[in-house]
Amino acid sequence: MKTYELDLNSIDRVKGFVSAIEKFDGYFDIATGRYVVDAKSIMGIFSMDLSRKIEFRILETNAQISEVEAAIAPYIVSKESN
Repeated sequence: MKTYELDLNSIDRVKGFVSAIEKFDGYFDIATGRYVVDAKSIMGIFSMDLSRKIEFRILETNAQISEVEAAIAPYIVSKESN
């Protein structure tokens, strides 16, 4: 699993992020505090407190991790490998 801290502090950033990630097959989560939602769910993301730290998790994908990273690069604040 790879995790990334994201900056999704505006409607346009959330829309752009979801548009970028929905192109990939796989399982991706967004977490803040104890809440976890599907990263492809724009409604799920908007239900979260976006002023807090947002953690993006790549759980499983057939795509190359580097392709996913390139697509979401504008939204990444930092990344960690787990």
